[in-house]
Amino acid sequence: MVYDALLVVGMWLFTLFPLVAATNDAVSGATIQSLLFVELFAFFAFFWVARGQTLGMLAWRLHLESASSTITLKQALLRFIGALLGAATLGLGYLWMFVDADKRTWPDLFSDTRVIYVPK
Repeated sequence: MVYDALLVVGMWLFTLFPLVAATNDAVSGATIQSLLFVELFAFFAFFWVARGQTLGMLAWRLHLESASSTITLKQALLRFIGALLGAATLGLGYLWMFVDADKRTWPDLFSDTRVIYVPK
């Protein structure tokens, strides 16, 4: 998650620098926050749907799999919502893997997906 967070922050900076330069002032407000939120979803959805893993997951040899052959955009959205709820509850959604018999987190349960380790 930390690797992906660094990439997302870099993406956000790439978005915000031209806006700050164009206005010569700090940018804030609901419009900017909405833009950054959509970019956050787009980042994860793109990698989950296109590759089944984000760049951070790739570094740790983790892969997202579904009962169907590929991850759909709907599953990516449900996974994103599950991730937000899991983080908003102070990580309870991720600690859920210690309670679940199949070691699935809330994002896994919401989207009917599973994260697997890919050996070398």
